[in-house]
Amino acid sequence: MLVYSVIMFMGAALFSALGIAVYKGKTELIHQYHQTKVQDKAAYGRAFGKVLFIFALAMLLSGIMGLFAGTNLIGGVAVAVLLTGICVGIICLVKVQNKYNSGVF
Repeated sequence: MLVYSVIMFMGAALFSALGIAVYKGKTELIHQYHQTKVQDKAAYGRAFGKVLFIFALAMLLSGIMGLFAGTNLIGGVAVAVLLTGICVGIICLVKVQNKYNSGVF
């Protein structure tokens, strides 16, 4: 599962970099359609950046667990951690969109 871990670490690095950029105010990295009704772009960027950090954390934890996966059970737990993190991230993303954009679509 070394390849899996490397992919997760690269994904975590990418999402962290995007999260930092959006958190600092580069909301143009978010598709314009998803911010049509946003009034406070700074607060929206901070909230959206935090959600990206959730995705990055899930990938990082899953990658770390993948390094220690000597059995299929630990490998399965690593994938379960990733899927749980993605689900939590999507829920948080929907909440941010509902709060700042009056809906996801």
